[in-house]
Amino acid sequence: MLKLSPMKPELIYTLILAFIVAQFLFAKLVDYLNLKALDSHLPAEFADVYDDKKYEKSQAYLRVNTRFGGISSAISTCVTVLFLLLKGPGFLDRAVRSWSDSWVWQSLAFVGVLYGATLLLAIPFSAYRTFVIEEQFGFNKTTVKTFILDFIKSLLLTVLIGVPVYLCLIWFFRTFAENGWLLAWVALTLFSLVLVYVAPVWIMPLFNKFTPLEEEGELNLAIRAMCRKANFTLKGVYTMDGSKRSSKSNAFFTGFGKNKKIALFDTLIEKHTTAELVAVLAHEIGHYKKKHIFQSMALSFLTSAMMLYLLGLILKSGAVFAAFGVAGSPVYAGLFIFGFIFSPISFVISVFQNILSRKNEYAADRFAAEITGEPMVMVDALKKLSADNLSNLTPHPLKVFLEYSHPPVLQRIAALISTREVVVLTEKLVVESPLPQ
Repeated sequence: MLKLSPMKPELIYTLILAFIVAQFLFAKLVDYLNLKALDSHLPAEFADVYDDKKYEKSQAYLRVNTRFGGISSAISTCVTVLFLLLKGPGFLDRAVRSWSDSWVWQSLAFVGVLYGATLLLAIPFSAYRTFVIEEQFGFNKTTVKTFILDFIKSLLLTVLIGVPVYLCLIWFFRTFAENGWLLAWVALTLFSLVLVYVAPVWIMPLFNKFTPLEEEGELNLAIRAMCRKANFTLKGVYTMDGSKRSSKSNAFFTGFGKNKKIALFDTLIEKHTTAELVAVLAHEIGHYKKKHIFQSMALSFLTSAMMLYLLGLILKSGAVFAAFGVAGSPVYAGLFIFGFIFSPISFVISVFQNILSRKNEYAADRFAAEITGEPMVMVDALKKLSADNLSNLTPHPLKVFLEYSHPPVLQRIAALISTREVVVLTEKLVVESPLPQ
């Protein structure tokens, strides 16, 4: 394993604090540019799904969310910087060491305090976003009971799944000095693959109800016909009670092999025609047929390998721990510190992942247009989804480049119209110049 070049603790400490502040300021600049890019004139393509009042509402929705995001991130950044300035990691490490001699209990206490503090900070913001902002714009359907139950279920899953993974990760690095990162990566990859199969069956139903579509219903028959045309085997099509929490619409693909399933939000079914729903699902199937899902998983596994390898290097650097006031090199503290050190790398990786994701979205749109033979139906579906979810129609290019996993809807529409022109031209050439018999 390579070794990190020696660096003074004070320099490491200063660089990390500088990046945290710089990242926050840069994010606020991007948000400012994004708001400045708002166009008061409704794009002509959306004249049939927006009126002036609804378009103004979508822009107000963006402004409110941007301001709220700025406040919440400012508070979070201030708390983080203050914690680091006061050498909080070192203080917490000494506290857990004095409480127990067991690395297991030390690790649990360390992460428990940090996770608990994070929850206490996040819950009020989550509640405000749900019950004030989403309510103000007519999206919220979440009751207080559902909100509390979601929190309890998420917490239990974190304890039942997250804690064992966390302790196993620490055990690998403590037990295998040189190859701990590799063994941890293999174990984590295998666990992730198992979770992909388990989640649709055991975890997702904890939060939502999934109801199979009526076998002989118009929508199910149309979806089955499209799947046969795409040579795609599907175990089931389900309706998910998304209206339990929000009036926003969506659809998603889950599972692999014989367990491939598609879930449609009930709100999506209510607001779209059968042809539009088939086009949306064809888009999701396009991701599978074009190997985008496997591609995403492979990149995720490669990223996790790099992260764990770098973590192994960090754990061998006494200067890194000293920078945060931590004595020795406890793995649990190293995991926390590593998050700050890896953050700049993670930012760069996310930009490239978003570039690839946007490219894949165009490809899935083309697949849907070709398999249904009706590109304009997909256009209509995208327009309705944008209007129903009050999407920003004119985001700033820098915001798109850095953060958007999907291309702006106007660009997707333009690409689909180009696809339609190609399809029409091809059909015309076939009719005018038939193949010789």
